[in-house]
Amino acid sequence: MNQVPVQRKPHLDRLAVGLLLACCAFWGFQQILIKTTVGEVPPLWQASLRFAGATALLWVWCAWRGVPLFARDGTLAAGVLAGLLFAGEFAGIYIGLQYTTASRLTVFLYTSPFVVALLLPRFVPSERLRAVQWVGLLLAFVSVAVAFSEGFAHSTRTQLMGDAIALAAGVMWGLTTLVIRTSRLGQASAEKTLFYQVAVTAAVAPLLSLALGEPWRLDYSGQAWVSIFLQTAVGAFASYLTWMWLLRHYPATQMSTFVFLTPVFALLFGVGLLGEPLTLQLVLALLGVAVGIVLVSRKR
Repeated sequence: MNQVPVQRKPHLDRLAVGLLLACCAFWGFQQILIKTTVGEVPPLWQASLRFAGATALLWVWCAWRGVPLFARDGTLAAGVLAGLLFAGEFAGIYIGLQYTTASRLTVFLYTSPFVVALLLPRFVPSERLRAVQWVGLLLAFVSVAVAFSEGFAHSTRTQLMGDAIALAAGVMWGLTTLVIRTSRLGQASAEKTLFYQVAVTAAVAPLLSLALGEPWRLDYSGQAWVSIFLQTAVGAFASYLTWMWLLRHYPATQMSTFVFLTPVFALLFGVGLLGEPLTLQLVLALLGVAVGIVLVSRKR
C-alpha cells in the first residue's frame, strides 16, 4: 500500500506549542484525577477500563472518519512493539507507585526526553540538538527535580526499587517515541499509531491487574466514573491522538521537552484544587521549565 510522505516541519510553530500546552495541562490535571480515584478503583483495573474505553472510542472515530485500521501497510511489527512499550510504561508507573512516592516516580519518569534526545538523532540526523538546546533540556529536568526535591529526603531499599521501575517506565516512554519516528509508523495515520498502543495496553493491563490480585468491580461512585471518563475520552483518546499527530509533523526532540510541564501543572492543580501549598520551589520550577523549553525550541 503506497503511503503519502508526511510533510515534517523543522521547528515548533504556534499551533504545535498551543496543542502541546493543552496536552500537558490536561496530563497534569489527569494526575490529580488518578490520585483522587485510585483509593476507590485499583490502579491497573482503572488503566484497564481507561484503555478499553479509549480503544472503543478510537475504533468508532476511525469508522466515522473512514480511517483504515487493518489495511496491510507494513506497520504491524513496529506497532505491536510500540504497543508493548506503551503498556510497559503504564504498568511501570502503576506498579512503581506501590514502592515509591509519586514525587520520586515523577522525576525518574521524566527522564524520557533524554532517551529521545540521545538515541533518535542516530537514526534521524535532523533531530539532533544543539548545545544551547541541551542546556535547555537539562535546565527543564533540573527544575522538575527541584520541585519534587522534598521527596528525596530519605531513601529506603523499597523506594529505590520503585525508583528503578519508574526509570524503566521513562526509558520505555522514550523508546516508544523512537519506534514511532524510526519505523513505518512515522508514515501511518495518527489514529492507527495510537490504536496499536491503546489496544495492546487494553489487552495487557487486565492480565497484570489479575496477577496483582486487584478486585474487579463496576459499582463505583459517580465521581470515580467521571474521573475514568475524562481519563479515557480526553486523556487516552483525544490528547494522545493529538500527540501522535504532532509526532508525525514536528521534531520529537523539541516536543519531548514540553512534557516537563506536566508534573509542574500537576503541582499547580494540586495548589488550586486540593489546597496544597504554593512553594518557592514550585515557582522556580515553572520558570526553569519555561526557560528550558524556550532554549530547546529556538530556531537556528
